[in-house]
Amino acid sequence: MSQKLFGTDGVRGQANSWPMTAEMALKLGEAAGRYFRRDTQEHRVVIGKDTRLSGYMIENALTAGFTSTGMNVFLLGPMPTPAIGYLTHGLRADVGVMISASHNPACDNGIKFFGPDGFKLSDEAEAGIEALMHKGVTRAAPENIGRAKRFEDARGRYVEYAKTTFPSRRRLDGLRVVVDCANGAAYKVAPAVLWELGAEVITVGVSPDGANINQNCGSTQPDAAIRKVIETRADIGICLDGDADRVVLIDEKGQIADGDQIMGLIASRWAEGGRLSGNALVATVMSNLGLERFLNDRGIDLKRTTVGDRYVVEAMRNGNHNLGGEQSGHIVMTDYATTGDGLIGALQFLACMVETDRKASDLARVFEPVPQKLINVRYQRGKTPLETEPVQDVIAKAEKTLGRDGRLLIRKSGTEPLIRVMAEAVDPGLLDDVLKTVVAAVERES
Repeated sequence: MSQKLFGTDGVRGQANSWPMTAEMALKLGEAAGRYFRRDTQEHRVVIGKDTRLSGYMIENALTAGFTSTGMNVFLLGPMPTPAIGYLTHGLRADVGVMISASHNPACDNGIKFFGPDGFKLSDEAEAGIEALMHKGVTRAAPENIGRAKRFEDARGRYVEYAKTTFPSRRRLDGLRVVVDCANGAAYKVAPAVLWELGAEVITVGVSPDGANINQNCGSTQPDAAIRKVIETRADIGICLDGDADRVVLIDEKGQIADGDQIMGLIASRWAEGGRLSGNALVATVMSNLGLERFLNDRGIDLKRTTVGDRYVVEAMRNGNHNLGGEQSGHIVMTDYATTGDGLIGALQFLACMVETDRKASDLARVFEPVPQKLINVRYQRGKTPLETEPVQDVIAKAEKTLGRDGRLLIRKSGTEPLIRVMAEAVDPGLLDDVLKTVVAAVERES
């Protein structure tokens, strides 16, 4: 195992291929169990999953690994990723595990870890676990092997908690809500929360069969939900992804609001109410320039991080900020959750609708996005196009050309031999010209 195991969000890959094999999951459970089991007291781990068929295989392998080091395992079944963070802390567990590949197709899977505080593990902790996998671990004595059991109350606990994030004495009575659960982890909890708060709930993507997660549904493919909103004359549509840590919204006209629009609305509302810690929103370099201008016009700072919700959370914790997220729909509110929570993010939007008595379309487009385009350029392995002088010269000239009316972001993919070239510009023609010039330069060196 010479390759690095952990990526930007845990371990991920195609099921039954390295690194997502039963053997690797067993070793990972052993190493994580030993890493967190540091004294003789009882130790606990909670394990949740989405609805992928391979989840059974990985769940059993992880359980074997954890119990072999003396840890007791609580199996939660299909649960949203943010629920695992919440329950890890709530159940006083030493570590939490979510088995999911998020918005990826059913053939993929992944393993994410949460520490005892409910937050995702640091790079240092992941490196420590990986080092133990190389080194090997000492297993528990026969009489100290851990136990495993199903924790039947997990779903109810999260449902009750999610409802507490909605304003007290407010309800969703009279609202017709379409919720698309992507045939994923939230297929039971999301409709339950919305119904218990008083909404008329119309469901999409709530019939998982192990192979249909994110298939023609969910936040990355919202067409089915858009059709259902129009067909049923719903007030709003909520589209979650496979593990429910991201959300996009659909207004009553069928228009989509991405994470930038949702964050912009919540940030402005929280700032008006004195709730926005540090008077700033934390987002990634991918968030639209239009969001930045909207916030700045209201005296709110936008602090950018590299791509990945874990880096957003890290910056939020370091700067004592309580709101952040990604354009893709991760909405992180540390007043309520330790990671992106699509359902709770949607509830905050619904709270705005209820408190202002305004339609979703009046709230879902708080700023006009600056035109933005992204092109992926494949390069030969071993080459470093971004380090060549011709490419660097072209990039420098492009940035000067854009000035304050645009933005250029160029980065290597963390998983494929791709250079991602993203540009924004108020002038669409200038955007196309700059993008064409930079892409051509990168292709010549690839």
